[in-house]
Order: sequence, then structure tokens, then C-alpha cells
Amino acid sequence: MLRNFSIFKVVINFNLYLNIIKKYFNLDNLNTTIQREVVAGATTFITMAYIIIVNPKILEAAGIPFAPSMAATILSAFFGTLIMGVYAKRPFAIAPYMGENAFVAYTVVNVLGYSWQTALGAIFIGGVLFTFLTIFKLRSWFANSIPESLKIGFAVGIGLFLTFIGLNETGIITLGVAGAPVRVGNFHSPTVICAISGFILIGILMMKKVKGAILIGILSISGIAFFTGLAPLPEKWISMPPDISPILFKLDISGALTWGFFSVILTVFVMDFVDTIGTLIGLAYSANLLDENGNMPEIEKPMLADSLATIVGSLLGTTTTGTYIESATGIEAGGRSGLTAVVTAFLFLSALFLGPLFIAIPAYAYGPALIIVGLLMMSPLTKLKFNDLSDSIPVFGIIILMSFTYNLGIGMTAGFILFPLFKIFAGKTEELNLGLWLLAVLSLLFFIFYPY
Repeated sequence: MLRNFSIFKVVINFNLYLNIIKKYFNLDNLNTTIQREVVAGATTFITMAYIIIVNPKILEAAGIPFAPSMAATILSAFFGTLIMGVYAKRPFAIAPYMGENAFVAYTVVNVLGYSWQTALGAIFIGGVLFTFLTIFKLRSWFANSIPESLKIGFAVGIGLFLTFIGLNETGIITLGVAGAPVRVGNFHSPTVICAISGFILIGILMMKKVKGAILIGILSISGIAFFTGLAPLPEKWISMPPDISPILFKLDISGALTWGFFSVILTVFVMDFVDTIGTLIGLAYSANLLDENGNMPEIEKPMLADSLATIVGSLLGTTTTGTYIESATGIEAGGRSGLTAVVTAFLFLSALFLGPLFIAIPAYAYGPALIIVGLLMMSPLTKLKFNDLSDSIPVFGIIILMSFTYNLGIGMTAGFILFPLFKIFAGKTEELNLGLWLLAVLSLLFFIFYPY
């Protein structure tokens, strides 16, 4: 009798906790459930788990030791994504940016000759500036000054960029030669066949409205790869966290505060500034999280999560962190609240101990998800005024440059320059505002001072 009563109390308490979670994350009003948010969080994590290995591998070229860098990558992603979920209550994940890490490793350190400690100092300075700009609501003012056509460009550009990444990661397309930079992959390859099968499987499941279709597709192809020996099972399932002390608090702030380093700080600042605004708006547009005026409510909160994560990341020993476009996979899986981000955050934390397991998932298993999410993010194009070339040409510039330069920031900054330029020649200067003019100037400075 006493035992049954104890079980009853546990059930009551469990339901109470579930109700608290639902209320805190406002799940009922967002028309979502705890189960759906958990699946979405897992989907986001699996599609971006590659960053656990790729980020430290890139930064290794700058002299940052691999194992400590992996720990810094995981911890910065956990911190930023947790803040995004608990404080900002958005279904977006944060991790060290691809592009910025390569810029630091190959340009700042290997070409310009600065130390990685000085580069991290510049990233810290940028994070502090972003924090103040967010607190004083200047970043949200800039974000709200962006017209709908550019928001459409960001959303679609992110989708096409994800598709390009997925096609490349799976081997469906591969590097070509100088005259033809990309070419079709080897369709006789078992891994490419698995990728194509994953794309078809996810598409059919989504067409049949199967919940968790993307995650089911990723896990199914992973299972086939492990069962057939195409992908090796991890040699060990659990590992101890790497020692982070060799890079912890090793940033050189004073070294970054020199005139010769100005172009690097400006480049890092603009890339992160534009990437964050464009990615947040693009993801929010695809998730239908914008208000009736086309703005994201309380956008300062996800921006603050982003800037604080950049500060913490530089202290831990890694490069600029920001909102990840792979969050789109979780959004398409049904994620609408911060609970999605919380789940992703704790999966990142578990990677400190379960890293070998997560890293074992092959690219041709999660790549198809990126490809099909790209399709789903194309839909905002139907709202673009194609007959107004002063709108459509800047949007076209955003989309193609985001994808074909393999850099979101390049496309976004180009859009901020092209939009006012074509509005001037179209005689539609009344559609421009002060925020857009300032973004255009900032973007122009980016292209002038970028250390090509």
C-alpha cells in the first residue's frame, strides 16, 4: 500500500514538472508539445554535431591544440544554446561559426602572422561591443530597419546554403576543376547511394506527415551504415572530457588593441554583426516567429545570448560563436520554443563524455536533412515582388553570394549595399531608412578592409 502511494506521488510530481515546463516555455500558445520539442532539439544537435570535430580541426591550423579546442567548442555551444533556450526562449542553437574560424586560422594567423591569442582578444572585444549594442537596443534597431524583401533573401539564402553544404558533405556533388568548380559525385558509391536514399526517405516521411521524419531519416541511414560496415562504430562509447587549461583565458586583449589589427577587428565585427542579424531573421521568418510588422519580438534576447556566448567562447579558447543555420532542421521538425534549444544544449554537454558516439554519425546520414530543409526554406520566395527589380536584384545577390562564396556574411553584406543602390536608381529613396544607410556603410567598410 505504501509502495503504491509512493509511485502515485512520483507520477503526480512528474506531471507537475511537465506542466511547469509547458507553462515556462509557453508550449500551448505555440501549438507544440514537449515530445515534439525534444525531437526537434535532438534533430538540431545531430545535424550540427560535426562542429565538435570540425571547429577544433580548423583551429589546429592556427596552433590551438585539438583536444582543449574540442572542449572549448562543446562548452561554448552548451553555454550559448542554454542561454538561448532558457532566457531568449527561441529554438535556435549557438556554436562557433564556420567561416569565422577559418578566417582566424588561415588568414589572421597563417597569412597576416598574428597569434591565435591576439585573434581571440579581437573576438572578445567584438563580443563586449555586441553586448553593449544589444543592451542599448541598437542591434534590434538595425534588425527592425531591414525590409521584408531582404528578410526573404536571408531565409532563402540560408536554405540554399544548407542545401549546398548537404550536397557537398554527402558526396552527391564534389569539387571539380578550374573550368567547372563542382561536378556530380560517384553515384556508384555506397555512401552516395545512402545519402540519396536518406533524402528520398525523409521526403516520403514528411509527405506522409510522419512526426520526427528528419530524425528518423538520419537515424535510419546511420543504422544502415553501422550495420553494413560503411561507417565504423566508435571504438569507445564514453570518454573523459579533454583538459581545457592550455587555452583557457589565454586571449591577448592588449595585443588586439593596435592600429595594425584594426582591419581584423572590423572584419570579425561586421561578419558576426551581419551573420547574427541575418541568421536570426532568416530562421524566424521560416519558423513564422515574426510579428505582424515582420519583426522578431524581443529580438534583443537572442542577440544577447549570442554576444554573451562570443565573450565566453573567447575566454574558453574558441572563435566567434553565433546562431547556427542548422537550427532550421529542428524548426522543420516542429521546434518552436526554447525547450528545443535546451535539449540541444544538454546534448552538447553530454558530448564531453559521449563525443565518440555522436561523431560516429556519418555526413551522408545527416546531409540529406540539410538538403531537404533547403527546399522547405525556399517558400518565402513566393512573397517576393519579382516585377520590382529594385527588390529582386538585391535579393538575388544575397542568395547566390551566400551560397556560392560559401559565406553567409558575404551575401548579407552585399545585400545591404545593393538594396539602397538600386532603390536610388529606381527613384524609391522613400523606402530607405537611417538603419539601412548605416548598414550599407558598415558593409562597404567590410569589403574595403577585408584582408582578401
